[in-house]
Amino acid sequence: MNKTVLFPAFCMALLASQTGGGQEAKQRKIAPPNIIYILADDLGYGDLGCYGQKLIETPNIDQLAATGMRFTQHYSGAPVCAPSRCTLLTGKHTGHSYIRGNDEWAERGKVWDYRAMLADSTLEGQRPLPENEITFPQLLKTKGYINGIVGKWGLGAPQTNSTPMNKGFDFFFGYNCQRQAHTYYPVHLYKNDHRVYLNNDTIAPDTRLEKDADPYDLKSYSRFTLNEYACDPMFRELTGFVNQNRNHPFFMYWATTIPHVPIQAPQRWVDYYIQKFGDEKPYPGDKGYFPHRYPHAGYAAMISYLDEQVGLLVRQLKELGLYENTLIIFTSDNGPAYSGGSDSPWFKSAGPFKNEFGWGKGFTHEGGIRAPMIASWPAKIGNGLISTHISAFWDVLPTICDIAGMKNPEYTDGISFLPELLGKKQKAHPYLYWEFPETDGQQAIRLGKWKGIRQDIKKGNLHIQLFNLESDLQELNDVSAQHPEIVKTMAEIMVREHVPATQAIFKMKALGD
Repeated sequence: MNKTVLFPAFCMALLASQTGGGQEAKQRKIAPPNIIYILADDLGYGDLGCYGQKLIETPNIDQLAATGMRFTQHYSGAPVCAPSRCTLLTGKHTGHSYIRGNDEWAERGKVWDYRAMLADSTLEGQRPLPENEITFPQLLKTKGYINGIVGKWGLGAPQTNSTPMNKGFDFFFGYNCQRQAHTYYPVHLYKNDHRVYLNNDTIAPDTRLEKDADPYDLKSYSRFTLNEYACDPMFRELTGFVNQNRNHPFFMYWATTIPHVPIQAPQRWVDYYIQKFGDEKPYPGDKGYFPHRYPHAGYAAMISYLDEQVGLLVRQLKELGLYENTLIIFTSDNGPAYSGGSDSPWFKSAGPFKNEFGWGKGFTHEGGIRAPMIASWPAKIGNGLISTHISAFWDVLPTICDIAGMKNPEYTDGISFLPELLGKKQKAHPYLYWEFPETDGQQAIRLGKWKGIRQDIKKGNLHIQLFNLESDLQELNDVSAQHPEIVKTMAEIMVREHVPATQAIFKMKALGD
């Protein structure tokens, strides 16, 4: 198979039915731009071909980089899902944001029981954002944008003030709850504020192979592949939104769940990678989620399936005459996972950074928060550009405000990177700051070439490890003893940027909370 997009029959039919009006769209006034923000889930810095991946094929995403700008020093908002998405939408880093870790709002009851959640929707979802917390889609609405989200929300349960429909979106299709996104064959998704039931039955998280099942027999895994793969209807709704709003400026937040485990992918892609990689040892499910007969092939298949969908979306934009004036940003919410059969060291998913447990997802090392970011906007951005501008998720809000012609809110911690996209003089951050109350509590700072990390804060440790990223990308050599003045500056920043968390689950006593 050569590196060109594959077009499954259903997508070909879909696009054929949605490409009408192309000439009409081409003739409309070019302004303001459409914006599509694609957020992969647990995709590592090194999981894409244009970032050095050698095993997984991503020709369509690589083409976005070839016709746009690839950022080499972009950072996610946090090393796990919910807080990263909170920083993205609110423009506040995790020292100021309301959500600072994954909070499943467990005091409600059986929130991890799939059957209980199916019977009672008030058990779904995560802790909601406050009603007065403003997201940039809410700001975009004031400039006439129609906003859609497809994929995973994770920032507020159904029937709260913090559903997508209450936070600036006009359309939502996907998972409200990130726990329910732990299967790609859910019983239901949400369309706006209402459930849409799929032709699937519940499989409890962490279900293993049946007793005495042969782990080398594909038939042993049959119950983990059900009828409706959630990414298919989500993509149909996404392309439908684009088609419906082709004559109106829109923002689409495509929060795909790929490649977050469990490893579940269309069989045609799994078969392709089985042929490419050869036989392999099964994943029995001992590190969580579901087992898989061919975990390497399955993980690669998920990413290539997403890449295929990106290619279909770009084709649709071109057919509708929207491509030139659409800004597409592709990135990931945090670094690569270590559970569920994913094998970051084998794929070198973190790229030049360390891939092992303790260095990727869940940790503020570079492998956990350095994210790929590609920006494609043919009308404005040149081809094949590489940016070393240091940026982070909280910069997206002011960037969107600049694009839409709005004044940046004073509360944001971000700096617009629109000048960088347009080849103009770009303002730099004096530093970037993260805090993360999980895995015993962490803080991190990026200060020029320096990276400072505190770990085990909840155990009383306040020592700052210092790394020179110019000579030590893998953060192996703590040089804090040789540079006390830099450590002192970082300690002062950590005090200044930390506002005590509102929720007890996010508090760190050693920081004065």
